[in-house]
Amino acid sequence: MTTTLLLGQASTDETTPPAETPQEETVQTAGHVAPESLEYAKQTLVSLEARLSDSWGLGDDLAKATIVVLGSIGLLALALIANWIVRVALVRAIEAISKNSSKNWIAVFKETKVFTRISFFASALVFTRLGHFVYSTTPGVNNFVVLLVRIYVLLVIMGILDALLNASHEILRRRNIANNLPIRGIVQAVKLVIFCLGMILILSILLKQNPAQILAGIGALMVALMFAFKDPIMGLVGGIMLSLNRMVLVGDWIEMPKFGADGDVVDVTLTTVKVRNWDMTYVTIPTYALISDSFKNWRGMSESGGRRIKRTINIDMQTIRFADADMLDRWEKIKLLTSYIQEKEKELNEANSKLEDASVLANSRLLTNVGTFRAYCLAYLEAHPKVHQNMTLIVRQLQPDEYGLPLELYFFTNDTGWVAYEGIQSDIFDHLLAIIGEFGLSVYQRPSSTDQRQFTKAILDSQKN
Repeated sequence: MTTTLLLGQASTDETTPPAETPQEETVQTAGHVAPESLEYAKQTLVSLEARLSDSWGLGDDLAKATIVVLGSIGLLALALIANWIVRVALVRAIEAISKNSSKNWIAVFKETKVFTRISFFASALVFTRLGHFVYSTTPGVNNFVVLLVRIYVLLVIMGILDALLNASHEILRRRNIANNLPIRGIVQAVKLVIFCLGMILILSILLKQNPAQILAGIGALMVALMFAFKDPIMGLVGGIMLSLNRMVLVGDWIEMPKFGADGDVVDVTLTTVKVRNWDMTYVTIPTYALISDSFKNWRGMSESGGRRIKRTINIDMQTIRFADADMLDRWEKIKLLTSYIQEKEKELNEANSKLEDASVLANSRLLTNVGTFRAYCLAYLEAHPKVHQNMTLIVRQLQPDEYGLPLELYFFTNDTGWVAYEGIQSDIFDHLLAIIGEFGLSVYQRPSSTDQRQFTKAILDSQKN
């Protein structure tokens, strides 16, 4: 509301008319004030200014400035005391409530200083209720103080909203909800919006303009700023897209060779994604790079509960042959192959009995050592307790090449942990490489320098003899 005050020079003689025509000024007040109280305060201050001017020999302007300074100091002291009283009262009340309550959000609000920032309203209330009395004779100062109080209240509200967002993030983090969502990036986006809106409202207060007009002007300015702040804006947009589409979450294992990233995501913000590599180094990736470029996210592997193993054993093709009776008898004693050998022998005997001359190998059907070893690998994986039986499990031959016959094992472990995964993989292939000799097979290996020396020595010894 506005109150019109008549400002004139104070005089101790009530019969003396004013020296000049009173001047009207508009004084802003933040609350409802009775005109009688305001007039009384004005007359008191005018009288005090007159005494300072007469008794202390101060001029009218200096006396008025002295009253304003002393009054401002007094108001500031009262504001600090009120803030302290309200803060202590709130903290004690909250502590009493939290002792009798099982809800942890009260403690989180205290840790994030939500109640402390609420207590700042007490300081604004002091200036709102008492400021127009102290500055009743100085309309210009009063209007300026009211302007500052409005900005102060707006900043307090922004601070409270910031603390509430921090508290919400902490509550979600403690409840493990933030682990599956980039809550921190969302909170930062909301904080940025609150900050921008707050700055626009502060500018509207200072410039005494409609916020919509200021927003329109800023919109025109943003076109120019977009070129100057291209990377931060792209990072902001990329962070929002990552948050909405859940492309990257804290805890995900991602690979992005372009930025040297191969490890776990430890932090996701609006502009960057922080990755801790397996060698314990850290890589920071711009969020827009994750949108514009390709990267591998291993989250699906973790969520499925199975981790793939795809590895080949290169068999020396010179060791591949048909199985004879001794081999079949020996293999039938292997528990994993007993039923397989019996069924295959029955099937092959029935097929060979229909042939006129089964003594010729090309005419008959026979088991091979490589085929039996492939059946053993499959049976071994199906019986292994660490192999995921509900996912793809294949043992197949690939195209032979200069390194022999590749026998590929494609399966999944039921433990996705890196250390456990490597241990399972090593144990399986340790066994298969060791047992392959039981099938009359050998693994292909390029001749080493030792092999070449032994071969050369054998040739020289044969020539001597």
